[in-house]
Amino acid sequence: MTKQQANWSPYDNNGGSCVAIAGADYCVIAADTRMSTGYSILTRDYSKICRLADKSVMASSGFQADVQALQKHLNAKHLIYQHQHNKQMSCPAMAQLLSNTLYFKRFFPYYAFNVLGGLDSEGKGCVYTYDAVGSYERVGYSAQGSGSTLIMPFLDNQLKSPSPLLLPAVDAVTPLSEAEAVDLVKTVFASATERDIYTGDRLEIVVLNADGIHREHMELRKD
Repeated sequence: MTKQQANWSPYDNNGGSCVAIAGADYCVIAADTRMSTGYSILTRDYSKICRLADKSVMASSGFQADVQALQKHLNAKHLIYQHQHNKQMSCPAMAQLLSNTLYFKRFFPYYAFNVLGGLDSEGKGCVYTYDAVGSYERVGYSAQGSGSTLIMPFLDNQLKSPSPLLLPAVDAVTPLSEAEAVDLVKTVFASATERDIYTGDRLEIVVLNADGIHREHMELRKD
């Protein structure tokens, strides 16, 4: 008999896609609810979106056990911050905390690919996109997860984000209205679901604006 090598990995990729779009006075964060491993669907109703503060929401794809551990750590840090400062953390501060947390674990990283969205101190929408070890950037829109290679070209075509190398610097917000941004998110997920087997079932959309946070859902393909 031929010998078989036993392989084990501490990581898994549970698929799914996340999108965030920043506007002049709003931020839209969306993710599908399918969680899978390989060709098996583990659940069709798993939320990848976590509310970290009143003006900060994070969506994560990758290994969902690591995502849960990361969310628990951030919530604990935020609770300590509230006790020390008697206020909630701003979205830019939460973005820095997330970067520091990921970088601290860089030698055995959380296998989590995150987009953080919210409102800054001026009430403008902000989106921060991350890699697994904490490098981050403020952008007008971003996508993470198994469908990101399908979604980002679509968003680039529709929103045409200016180069960050241009001077003078341009605000990292998109010119769309809130309703147009929500419609665009629904369109990109309907498109990605046709081509990516790890994205589907149901779309969860979270919108942050001056009135607070509200959610809506849309059904996606289930095959």
